[in-house]
Amino acid sequence: MKQDPPIIRLDSIDAYNKLYGLKTSHPLVTVLNLTEATRIVNHVQIDYGVYALYLKNGVSCTLKYGRQPYDYQEGSVVSFAPGHLISVDSDTDDIAPDVIGLMFHPDLIYGTPLASKIRNYSFFDYSQREALHLSSDERVLFLECLDRIKEELEHPVDVHTARIVASHIQVLLDYLTRFYERQFITRRKVNSDLLDRFVRALKTYYADGKGKDGFPTVNYFAEIVNLSPGYFGDLIKKETGKTAQEIISLQIIDFAKERLLHSNDDISIIAYDMGFQYPQHFSRMFRRLTGSSPRQFREKARL
Repeated sequence: MKQDPPIIRLDSIDAYNKLYGLKTSHPLVTVLNLTEATRIVNHVQIDYGVYALYLKNGVSCTLKYGRQPYDYQEGSVVSFAPGHLISVDSDTDDIAPDVIGLMFHPDLIYGTPLASKIRNYSFFDYSQREALHLSSDERVLFLECLDRIKEELEHPVDVHTARIVASHIQVLLDYLTRFYERQFITRRKVNSDLLDRFVRALKTYYADGKGKDGFPTVNYFAEIVNLSPGYFGDLIKKETGKTAQEIISLQIIDFAKERLLHSNDDISIIAYDMGFQYPQHFSRMFRRLTGSSPRQFREKARL
């Protein structure tokens, strides 16, 4: 039986640099250039305790999140947040892969404006098939942002360093948000197909009697279309203007309306079949989305 590769815990910048044989110039942040690596890293799992962004430049490299490979082609960016477990599994041992990027410890941004905004950059939670593919102009901007950070790190460290570096990182993350929004648009056909699969899966959820197993979740449907919940949620929002949870709730209400109109089932039974543990939770959501209670809806429709 094939064993899983060993897990390497990276909870500091120095730990990462030692892994690749690189020098550490700042304990909390580094601009990466793996062409300078002096050690081979392959067939391992990396447990990240830091934030990381990588830009690939024409290198054969396979990264996996769980069992699924990243859509990690030349000129693409992947990003990891603390808590991600990533497999590095290339066909060849490359001692100096052509990869550049940025890595920073959460302590770097503590007390800065970026600390309160870091959770807004949902692409850190994207996974397989969800790398960002840069255009040539976007790549220039990405590299310019790295250069600004690197220039600041070349100055002697003082009380302003962390704040200035954090501000440069925030600019980079804002650019990546814009680039991902562009990618959502340019992949509209693919996204439309995924949206159709989501809607079909949502409709068959209750048709197949799965409502009794519980309330359908965003994670459930994201797994069906082989996307991370974060990427899936952002895609649905961009395509429809509604969150995935809102669409799920609206579909549940549509199914509930059908039951209320065409059956004499007790409302508590309908609530249970829709996946609600407590009927009052169903009634509360129904009233919020329709303006009336399930009982009022049924009575009014049958007048």
